Amino acid sequence: MRLARVASTLYGTVLAGGLYFGVAGLAPVVAWRAAVFVAGLLALVALERAGRATLLGRAALIVVVVAADTSGLARVLFLLVPFAVYLTRGRRAGHLAAAGCGVALVGWWTVADPGWPSDREALGDLVMFTVGLVLAVAMAAATVAADADRARAERLVDELAASQQRVAALAAADERNRVARDLHDSLGHHLTAVTIQLEKATAYRARDPDVADQAVVDARASAREALADVRRSVSALRAPPPGPVRTERQGLEPLIDPVGAGAAGSLVLRLDELVARLGSTGVAVTCGVVGDERCSAPVEDVLFRVAQEGLTNALRHSGAGSVSVAVHFAADATTLTVRDDGSGLRSPIPAAVAHSSGADRTAVGADRAAVGADRAVGDADRAVGGAEASLSTRFTRPGAEASAAAASGSGHGSGFGLVGLRERVSAVGGVLELVGEPGAGTTLVARIPAQTALRAEPG
Repeated sequence: MRLARVASTLYGTVLAGGLYFGVAGLAPVVAWRAAVFVAGLLALVALERAGRATLLGRAALIVVVVAADTSGLARVLFLLVPFAVYLTRGRRAGHLAAAGCGVALVGWWTVADPGWPSDREALGDLVMFTVGLVLAVAMAAATVAADADRARAERLVDELAASQQRVAALAAADERNRVARDLHDSLGHHLTAVTIQLEKATAYRARDPDVADQAVVDARASAREALADVRRSVSALRAPPPGPVRTERQGLEPLIDPVGAGAAGSLVLRLDELVARLGSTGVAVTCGVVGDERCSAPVEDVLFRVAQEGLTNALRHSGAGSVSVAVHFAADATTLTVRDDGSGLRSPIPAAVAHSSGADRTAVGADRAAVGADRAVGDADRAVGGAEASLSTRFTRPGAEASAAAASGSGHGSGFGLVGLRERVSAVGGVLELVGEPGAGTTLVARIPAQTALRAEPG
């Protein structure tokens, strides 16, 4: 298209100049030559506009027009040959075509007028034609370079658009993962607590009405907290706060503030509240702390989620009689351990879940994220059924815990909650480990380096 526009413009210029020379008497007018001159130029214009001009056809018509021209202006059309060859055949072919045009013109003059080398006007025309060839080749080179730059820019724009789509997909998957974790960690925990308390109330209704009534009160409190969490969750999702886009590492603050919201800023106080609440379920739950508390708010929330998930799993699946939470604030790391004396692990936990660190974060793919929220809701539903099965045996038939745990296939749940913990702990550069033997209880350990624990800041 670019070549057609340049060529058509040049054809029109030569036609106008030739006609002017004839009318002004600056060149002899021969009827048949003038007719061939005009017809040849019009044919070239028509071919260019139709997009049917070939290198050979264009060159042949240019030779005819130059031969019929009496003004000498048509010789400039030879400059189109190297220009067109350069655009269509490449740099080397364009240079050869330019040299060929120069040689052809010299040969033409030599045949037509052997004495041209002594003609000052002819020499001047040759110099000007040579300069024209150089300019034509340079213009063609610039055109090719511009086209290449434009194509490269368009390719980069396409790649950028594709990258933006991938980033948007990853961000959406990351957000779904986060919402799924929060649903599982908070709503699932509350539903488990409600189920436990209702089962307790059912079991003690005839034997100790006061205990049963207190269990119902506790269940109502947990249900209210679950409802408040859902409302806060929906509010946060519907009206996100303004500000820069936040990454997983930057967005560690809880979407849903669980039990202990009033004690935010102190991991120990939040754990004490959690332990006190779960202690009324009939399982002995204790909490121990070693060292002075010192960790940032994001790390505090991660450790609290680990404790919450560990306690919830112990109550839901392990049939444990006692569960302990221990926090050790050391100079090199902060370690939280949840240990129970339940049925232990009845099936192997995948290595990526049983032991993971910050380098593993990418192991959880977008395919898991795409169904994360649905699985979290399903897990919350299973929490009710699983807790009902295990707790009904706990309160009505002591010693039958193992059968309930066996129904789940593992003493520590399906593993989805552990995947969420793995992501949380990995996000702050920590290590999560789950160990246990059948019948020997389960131990969940989260260890976060002191440097990360102290420097991590809310997003």
